[in-house]
Amino acid sequence: MPFLANALARVQPSPTMAITDMARELKEAGNDIISLSTGEPDFDTPDNIKAAAIKAIEDGDTNYTNVSGTTALKQAIVAKFKRENGLDYGEDQVIVCTGGKQVLYNALVATINPGDEVVIPAPYWVSYPDMVHLAGGEPVIVDVTAATEFRMTADDLEAAITPKTKWLIFNSPSNPSGAAYSHDELKALTDVLLRHPHVWVMTDDMYEHLVYDDFTFATPAQVEPALYDRTLTVNGVSKAYCMTGWRIGYAGGPVALIKAMSKVQSQSTSNPSSISQAAAVEALNGPQEFIAEHNEVFKGRRDLVVGMLNQASGMDCLTPDGAFYVYPSVAGCMGKSTPDGKKISTDLEFSTALLAAEGVAVVHGEAFGLSPHFRISYATATEALEEACQRIQRFCASLT
Repeated sequence: MPFLANALARVQPSPTMAITDMARELKEAGNDIISLSTGEPDFDTPDNIKAAAIKAIEDGDTNYTNVSGTTALKQAIVAKFKRENGLDYGEDQVIVCTGGKQVLYNALVATINPGDEVVIPAPYWVSYPDMVHLAGGEPVIVDVTAATEFRMTADDLEAAITPKTKWLIFNSPSNPSGAAYSHDELKALTDVLLRHPHVWVMTDDMYEHLVYDDFTFATPAQVEPALYDRTLTVNGVSKAYCMTGWRIGYAGGPVALIKAMSKVQSQSTSNPSSISQAAAVEALNGPQEFIAEHNEVFKGRRDLVVGMLNQASGMDCLTPDGAFYVYPSVAGCMGKSTPDGKKISTDLEFSTALLAAEGVAVVHGEAFGLSPHFRISYATATEALEEACQRIQRFCASLT
């Protein structure tokens, strides 16, 4: 339509949400569908967090707040960064947004000029490149394959940086691969960034607490304090605290950047929900033991899914360090045909045929910038995961 902005032509709707909506519609129509496409814990929000929200409502805490978040929540975030990451931020260095996605979007809109480049390792979360496009920048995609267990190397990063580079968007543990970077692996990357002082780091730590097998999480500004003044450390309560629908994300960074992001927010959504902010205070300050309990369940599901997928013909699945995703390769299925004669040449065709034949909804790898793969979220009931993997095995065995 001629009155729409030209920038929209460079942007695609979120593929993960599209697949999730499709699976929901099929299920509502009476089909036997198992959806493994949603990046959302199947655990309920803990009772103490819900109680804090109820109390906020009963106390009349239902008005506008400061655009960038309440003092109570900023204090909780400051304490969290210090306690868990060794990072010292003041309240004026913190912003609270309506979900982690808005944090990233605000930062890009506040900083990107036409022609600016943003380095993004692939596979990547589907929204990163499109947000860069909407902000007027150019994504520079770095393919990171299973050969390095989906971890970008220092040489990869060095080769991607140009005089036009403004940001590196960094996500560990990763959506969609679950790959996480050790302290030493991060240090190799931060050493590269030290040689390029014009490059800022936007680190998406949303899956910080979802790590397994004694893996120790670290974040770039923690590993290399010299990057503190050009790092935006992004996090939120959605994943670890089972609060996806509460829509609270936050970040710590330089005062000037936080002010610029707050200016963008003041002319878009304004403040996040006052009730959700009250709940987030309790999430960050309250009991944390349930996170480890949930992680034990997630680890068991991860091991189940990896084991069963590696028994499927034509499939190869690495064991991730964190998050609640696996990103198996289906290279061994390319070129084969379904029983009804449809040839499979792409991971989109694989995923579509799998949904049609077996009722299992996954997200194709092309959506995350690296093919031929697909993403499974194992944040769902163990019984459903086992049944889904049996269906995937049956589907793969049917290909000729």
